[in-house]
Amino acid sequence: MTTTTPATATTTTEAHDWLARFGDALARQDIEGACALFDAQQCFWRDLVAFSWNILTCESQGAIREMLAATLAHTRPTAWTIEGVPEAKDGLLTASFRFETATGRGQGLLRLREGRCWTLLTVLDELKGFEEKSRHRRIKGTEHGADPARVTWLEKRQREQAEPGDGEQPYCVVIGGGQGGIALGARLKRLGVPTLVIERHARAGDTWRSRYKSLCLHDPVWYDHLPYMPFPDDWPVFTPKDKLGDWLEAYTRIMELDYWGSTLCRKARYDEATQTWEVEVEREGRTIVLRPKQLVFALGVAGYPVVPEIAGAADFEGEQHHSSRHAGGDAYRGKKVVVLGANNSAHDICADLWEHGADVTMVQRSSTLIARSDTLMELFFGGLYSETAVDAGITTEQADLIAASVPNRVAPYLNIPLTEAMAERDKDFYQRLEAAGFMLDFGEDGSGLGMKYMRRASGYYIDVGASELIADGRVKLRSRTSIERIQPRSVVLTDGTELPADVIVYATGYGSMNSWLADLVSPEVADRVGKCWGLGSATTHDPGPWEGELRNMWKPTQQPGLWIHGGNLAQSRFYSRTLALQIKARMEDLPTPVHALQPVHHTR
Repeated sequence: MTTTTPATATTTTEAHDWLARFGDALARQDIEGACALFDAQQCFWRDLVAFSWNILTCESQGAIREMLAATLAHTRPTAWTIEGVPEAKDGLLTASFRFETATGRGQGLLRLREGRCWTLLTVLDELKGFEEKSRHRRIKGTEHGADPARVTWLEKRQREQAEPGDGEQPYCVVIGGGQGGIALGARLKRLGVPTLVIERHARAGDTWRSRYKSLCLHDPVWYDHLPYMPFPDDWPVFTPKDKLGDWLEAYTRIMELDYWGSTLCRKARYDEATQTWEVEVEREGRTIVLRPKQLVFALGVAGYPVVPEIAGAADFEGEQHHSSRHAGGDAYRGKKVVVLGANNSAHDICADLWEHGADVTMVQRSSTLIARSDTLMELFFGGLYSETAVDAGITTEQADLIAASVPNRVAPYLNIPLTEAMAERDKDFYQRLEAAGFMLDFGEDGSGLGMKYMRRASGYYIDVGASELIADGRVKLRSRTSIERIQPRSVVLTDGTELPADVIVYATGYGSMNSWLADLVSPEVADRVGKCWGLGSATTHDPGPWEGELRNMWKPTQQPGLWIHGGNLAQSRFYSRTLALQIKARMEDLPTPVHALQPVHHTR
């Protein structure tokens, strides 16, 4: 049972005193004194750029000592101030704070346990002298009076949107104009970084519009806001994909992004001598060469679709396609459809096909984590991202800070009891699924959906209805098997079963994210950067050693001037600022000494 104690003079004083002692030790360059304020048995300091110009978590006093020895002299942190009211809960004292460094201003969150720091988060918010022109700094928009040389807003935008010439190159090019590229483009625009976002689809939002028509976001609206412009307060809890597409398109216009649709990146090459990229793109049938200093790949959390090579596939007389190309079930009424796979896309497609009158069989090769949407909303999202949280005064920014403050080493242990509560609450639901033959898991260590997402970005389904179709047999299930071979009008499974088939849908996932790098830059650069995503948890699809942060995401890579930006809408919102500040600092030639640049343990 959790016990929350209202803030008292004692708890408030304790938080103020700890932060003051910590700030004093850092000001004196007293690294040993600062380290002594952390729990000697277990402590964590997660830094997002403020000290390290990196995203990393120090997981011991020794690691903290090493980071401070490398960064303290040039960081020169000051002005440590408690913000808001500290909270005491289950033996932990939690407090938000603000601080400054020689370069910028930031915020953070600390948790004290018996007077020592257990977890500390520091996040760079802005760069001194290069603040966003918002609120009190907002531009006037016009100069009153008469001026024969006046340039109107429209004329300025037309110049910005003109094709870059030899002397007018974007400082940053973002490859990928989905929600990630759009969020980052908005951050960079606000920071005055000349940025061009390129997207192969014609319009912003087409990535979503092109998917099967019943698709909706599985995450709730409070979790999915874009930077600067939250959804209206009557926006649906779960956004339909076409509605999201329209929002993204409107957002690019309102935020005045330089956005090129119908543009393909053909090749990119880094010139070591000039430290400039040469990016060859095709737009409207013409080849254009861009020469940015910074190149960002914002192509999601995965690489190319994976379609297994199965004997006989070339002789199949029906239709077969990957889930990424599934436009909807309209054309398959009365057809016998086999869906290979059992994760999010497979479930959504099975439900879509069933709704359109298809005879659907799901083939489940390995176990899947299932979380009912309502349960997930209450147990996992409710405290930070819900209308209840809004009513309690928790803003999206505060929720993001709290979520980011949990070290990835600790997160599984915090998620295990929540996952156990979910399993108990919905045990009848799970029993019916297992009775239908469905293979279930709750993560290899019982830590649930969130950790599966962070480790491998696959292996789960948020149930919005498809599980009921499987439990009662309306969607047929063949589990503990796969497709061994394909015949002209059927598939034969590894257990010997033959299933008649008019259509085969391969809901078989995607390859490594850095396969994009191998094709668009070179295999050598892809291997120099290494595997993207995953924590090094030594679980399925996430090989060790432990790395503590998502590999290569939103932080410097082993290839200068190359960045990876991806994730869900919430990650795109939060980490786009972290990435944008790193790019802005480099544009302004600020010192950005990177501490503990991530080593490469795994390639593609």
